[in-house]
Amino acid sequence: MNEIRILALLIRDRVKEAGSVQSIIGRYASVVRSRLGFHELTEASCSRVGIIILQLSGDISLQQQLEEELQQVRGIEIKRISFEI
Repeated sequence: MNEIRILALLIRDRVKEAGSVQSIIGRYASVVRSRLGFHELTEASCSRVGIIILQLSGDISLQQQLEEELQQVRGIEIKRISFEI
C-alpha cells in the first residue's frame, strides 16, 4: 500500500513551544518531505498561535517516532491525515 501522510500541528503558544517543536522536526528531517507554517502577522502584533503542516515520507517507524515526540510537547495539538494512493 502506498500512502501520503500529513501531520498538522496547532501550536497554542509559539513563543514558548517553538524551540522544542523545531528541534524535534529537525531531528526527523529525513522523513519530512514538505513543511508549511502559518501564523497571523500584522503591523501591530504577531500571533502566539501557529500551525505547521508536515508532509511525511520514508521510514514509517521514524514517522511514528516523530509524532510520538511531538505529542510529548505541552501546548500543541496534532492531527494525522493519511491518503492511500
